[in-house]
Amino acid sequence: MKTLYPHGFASSGATGTAEFLRKMLPEAEVISPDIPVDPVEALPYLKQLCEQEQPDLIIGTSMGAMYAQQMYGYKKILVNPAFNMSTMSKVLKTGEHKFLNGRKDGQKTFKITKDIIQHHNQMERQQFKGITDFDRDNTYGLFGIHDTTVNTYDLFKKYYKNAQRFDGEHHLNEKALRQAVVPLVRSILKIEN
Repeated sequence: MKTLYPHGFASSGATGTAEFLRKMLPEAEVISPDIPVDPVEALPYLKQLCEQEQPDLIIGTSMGAMYAQQMYGYKKILVNPAFNMSTMSKVLKTGEHKFLNGRKDGQKTFKITKDIIQHHNQMERQQFKGITDFDRDNTYGLFGIHDTTVNTYDLFKKYYKNAQRFDGEHHLNEKALRQAVVPLVRSILKIEN
């Protein structure tokens, strides 16, 4: 079983969430790449990676969930999706930022420019075009009831039917993964405990 994990903003493929998923789903190969900062590069990169790897499931968190939503034709779980990064995010601001985790290229910081914010805005306005019946049936949203960073439950429900709330915040911890994400993964992929 192959799972693709697109990480959230300012993170990397070395995020603890990917490590927890590997530990909790030992039967799964968890592919967790470093996503480019600019969506003009990130979205094509992830689409190509999906074509190449053909994951059985995509699990995205926050910004990674926003990208995962656009990987049409795949089963996916969107955890606290940040669909409106350019307009509602408190984190997508111009300036230099530090990566939260080590990246394969060794970069420690990154810059957000007005152009990058504009690229997010342009992509966000198109992000729900292309949804198929397969996607409506096989896209699952998980929304932390204590998430104070984003609230896109209603927007998700406008396009998809499989939404549930879990006892957690915006950033996932081991408890939220164990109680909400992993059981849903096992249910979707029909994996025995």
